[in-house]
Amino acid sequence: MHYDFCVIGGGIVGLATAKALLAKRPGATLVLLEKEASLGQHQTGRNSGVIHSGIYYAPGSLKARLCKEGMARTKQYCREQGIAFEERGKLIVATNALEEERLAKLHQRAQENGIAVELLDRAGIEAMEPNITGLSALLVRSSAIVGYKQILAALAAELAEAGAEIRLSTTADYIQARGRWVELSAGGVPFTAGQLVACAGLQSDRVARLAGLEVDFAIVPFRGEYYRLASQRDQVVKAMIYPVPDPDLPFLGIHLTPMIGGGVSVGPNAVLGLAREGYNKGAVSLPDIAAAVGFPGFWRTMGRHFRAGAEEMANSLFRRRYLEACRKYCPSLTLQDLTPMPAGIRAQAVRRDGTMVQDFLLLRGERMLHVCNAPSPAATSALPIGEHIAREVLEAAN
Repeated sequence: MHYDFCVIGGGIVGLATAKALLAKRPGATLVLLEKEASLGQHQTGRNSGVIHSGIYYAPGSLKARLCKEGMARTKQYCREQGIAFEERGKLIVATNALEEERLAKLHQRAQENGIAVELLDRAGIEAMEPNITGLSALLVRSSAIVGYKQILAALAAELAEAGAEIRLSTTADYIQARGRWVELSAGGVPFTAGQLVACAGLQSDRVARLAGLEVDFAIVPFRGEYYRLASQRDQVVKAMIYPVPDPDLPFLGIHLTPMIGGGVSVGPNAVLGLAREGYNKGAVSLPDIAAAVGFPGFWRTMGRHFRAGAEEMANSLFRRRYLEACRKYCPSLTLQDLTPMPAGIRAQAVRRDGTMVQDFLLLRGERMLHVCNAPSPAATSALPIGEHIAREVLEAAN
């Protein structure tokens, strides 16, 4: 069987890319392969549900541009599809002098990125959020919350209507570009495609290597552990409450996030994962461990961020330490307020020199393109990044 396009990966970036390809090539044939029994089982279905503004990202970066556009596009798509979202706003709170210095730089970055923000003092914070305390804060009113699985379901329905074929529980086990086609096999079934796009998330390096590409990075999984506040604390905040992030780390810190279906989540932290898809605490995959420790960049990045990693591990092991990270800006929280919630895992691309890839990373091959790093805010940016990928694919085909 032959298709014009094959997309590997049933997360939000994969579906948004498939949507964009079919919009640009009406009537084309497309198959999407997802190895799980349903869509969005990994990063898409396990994030904090935030529509980000793009305040954090380096001016001029693909992440900054696509996030700003993605915020507007995601909200518009929700309006068109009747999907609920709420513009709760985001409050980034500084609680000490170092964080105030970082907040000032973040304020400057927001201006460079064209993001509307308001600077609040202590009184302004308390007036807006009586349960939050801090020296100063940035308010981003445009930040919102949504259920990304609802967006994913709407995208899947659009693809079905456009004639795309979605194959679940189907893993690609052979990929080889030959002449005018890409030859594939999935579950022992051979087929060909004119162009391949891989949006494989936690398995992106392995899929690229399967396709015969040279890979100078490895995916290192970081487990993000969440708690949900006890129901009696559902009204503790109205906005999303974030700490000021460490600019040397790609993670935003433990935050309070109202959820679209009700309740407030707390987290995530960022603990080195011992299994790429092991969401239960203590999950271990020997092949995943071997792949990480056998990659030189793993040891370099661990050495570079040893102190931060040790602190995150301690927060994971000791719930009281996790609580204290929240009590910096929400002092009324208690241990009894933290109730269990499913974890997520971030697919972080790390280069051979130990550098964590901060931006989207696209790897091109003959008649194929691999999305090798799609970090937060990938969900927010999914619609414009899908169009960006589609343009890259179609331009290469001409």
